[in-house]
Amino acid sequence: MKHVPVHVSLITVIEIVAILVGALSGFVEARRKRMDIVGVFTVAFIAAFGGGTLRDILLDRRPLFWVMHQEYAILIFVLALLATPLMRTVKQIISERVIVVADAVGLGLFAVAGVAQAQAAHMPVFIASMMGVITGIFGGVLRDIVCNEVPMVFRDGKPYAICAFFGAWLYIGLQYTDISDDTALWTSAAFITILRLVTWKFELHLRSHH
Repeated sequence: MKHVPVHVSLITVIEIVAILVGALSGFVEARRKRMDIVGVFTVAFIAAFGGGTLRDILLDRRPLFWVMHQEYAILIFVLALLATPLMRTVKQIISERVIVVADAVGLGLFAVAGVAQAQAAHMPVFIASMMGVITGIFGGVLRDIVCNEVPMVFRDGKPYAICAFFGAWLYIGLQYTDISDDTALWTSAAFITILRLVTWKFELHLRSHH
């Protein structure tokens, strides 16, 4: 297995994109619940930063990634101010599909970033894969709890966390090949996103129907 450096610039790009799509799912869910600007910001903030925060706590990384990069929090604050009036004019986009797509993209990006950060902290490979899953799903779990919903990852019966788990191991496996780490990151993120959307589109379930 080759040495895996964390490409700071690439991880930063991945985190920013993941934060944006995570926040989008928070905006949409908060708007569906008819929350005010404070609620919109809070839900978006939790959705965007929940998974990465838990990852950093478990890896004992200080300061937390969004504390170290205050521009991330400022970005969500500004977007919350803009999103509240914008959502009123584009109510037709507020649907389960928007949340699912945003979740899928965020799941893929956050999961591979979580694996990479865990490996940079010299965690064993299985722990690194679990850190990827935690980073990918926990923001959405907290978002749904705050919105008084059973978290989507627990209620739709589809292999949400398993998609992140498989993608995390794909990233780990690709490190044994000759492809670049950047390519491995993007390939694994795309795999997770597509797998999640396929399971949703074709209604593949973990549970049996009675």
